[in-house]
Amino acid sequence: MIKVGLIIALVSVLAVVAYLQHPLFGQLPTEEQLARITQSRNYLQGEFRNQLETPLLTTDESQFSIMLSNSFGNNGNPRPPGALPAMKTDLKALDVKRDLVVWLGHSSYFVQMAGKRILIDPVFSANAAPIPWANEAFEGTNLYSAQDMPDIDVLLISHDHYDHLDYPTVLALRDKVKRVVVGLGVGAHFKRWGYSADQIQEADWNDIVKESPELDIHVVPARHFSGRTLTRDQSLWVGFALLSPQRRIFFSGDSGYGPHFAAIGQQLGPFDWATVDTGQYDPRWAYVHMNPEEAAQAAEDLRARTFTPGHAGRFSISPHDWDDPFKRITTASAGRGYALWTPEIGRTIYLDDQAQTFTRWWEQVR
Repeated sequence: MIKVGLIIALVSVLAVVAYLQHPLFGQLPTEEQLARITQSRNYLQGEFRNQLETPLLTTDESQFSIMLSNSFGNNGNPRPPGALPAMKTDLKALDVKRDLVVWLGHSSYFVQMAGKRILIDPVFSANAAPIPWANEAFEGTNLYSAQDMPDIDVLLISHDHYDHLDYPTVLALRDKVKRVVVGLGVGAHFKRWGYSADQIQEADWNDIVKESPELDIHVVPARHFSGRTLTRDQSLWVGFALLSPQRRIFFSGDSGYGPHFAAIGQQLGPFDWATVDTGQYDPRWAYVHMNPEEAAQAAEDLRARTFTPGHAGRFSISPHDWDDPFKRITTASAGRGYALWTPEIGRTIYLDDQAQTFTRWWEQVR
């Protein structure tokens, strides 16, 4: 019996090791990339660091224990009872001369600005995890695919977690994307997935990527972590500020609250529109994701004129109710210095129309 058990254990270990060789897990930075990475002031003792001390967890529980409790515990209503209201805008038919944003769910956005088409953290798969049945998208949110995208001038990826960097999606987009802008080290994944070196531009915090004479992409700090396997923090997590003569917009990526928002707001703001990490919060990882009240403060720190909550509405990664981010950000935004914009998935936000209004669509879900 002991011998059979050992054989089963050995086979299981070998199966896991073999599965980890799958391309979806990406690749660690190459020696060539490490030559630049090690020059970064944000890379210390073999890993990237946040600007502030940032424990991953505030509890002695293991990540595995938390994952099990989130997946199988009694956690209220982490998934909606029915399909979410959404619309499928024809992105190819949009006038590229008009500045706009289309929320594609969770942290995925299609952006037009300064005559360029930009795609941010696209996840078109039906789940956001390396295991096919895990973390399935909410009903009604699987509207878009790579085939629905026009040619993309710039693909922006904030970090390499599965709900932001989706292997099947970026593989399907490869021939449509002119340039990829990512944090240091993330380019290794794209190289393994067949992107050419000419397509990939890695950047450190506070670098500026000049996309055109009219559009600058500022790569800015975030407060988070990275890694697609058990090896963490070998690539840099970032946010993005997009600046043109007419417009300024901001995308936080995943981030806990910190003084970096006020610093960015003072240096690069005010922003015509901003979206920040507003969902998937949990007291057990309070330093790497914001709750809605912190998100509201971050939007004010950024000096945002309009604000759309992000990192919610498509996947359940934390045990809070699926609609809790939208309810709480609505309350937290009362009396703030920005307008709260809450579009359904697929609805167009026109950045030249500050008078737009949006419904509390989550209240319609039954």
